[in-house]
Amino acid sequence: MAKLTTAEFIEAIKELSVLELNELVKACEEEFGVSAAAGVAVVAAGPAAAAEEEKTEFDVELTEVGPNKIKVIKVVREVTGLGLKESKDMVEGAPKVVKEQVSKEEAEEIKGKFEAEGAKVTLK
Repeated sequence: MAKLTTAEFIEAIKELSVLELNELVKACEEEFGVSAAAGVAVVAAGPAAAAEEEKTEFDVELTEVGPNKIKVIKVVREVTGLGLKESKDMVEGAPKVVKEQVSKEEAEEIKGKFEAEGAKVTLK
């Protein structure tokens, strides 16, 4: 039997109907003792899972101030240690990164403080 090139093999697969392709996958699973579904799940979850594991530091960005501007300014002062004028300027210039490279726990805590005052925050 003549050996097919990868391109020829792909062209042959393209010509199969969905039912024929399903039968081919089942035959390959039986012949080689593998599961096509398991391979797809690992490949699909692999990069996403790796990206989550790698992300250890977050930037907290104030995206929308909301209705309680003064309370949001107080939260900015508490979180950053900035003075009143600097905090006010940051809030008025939203969207602005309030705090950079913080742990996930600290980022979530800061986000909760802002959201309690009606502001919207994005973790990057």
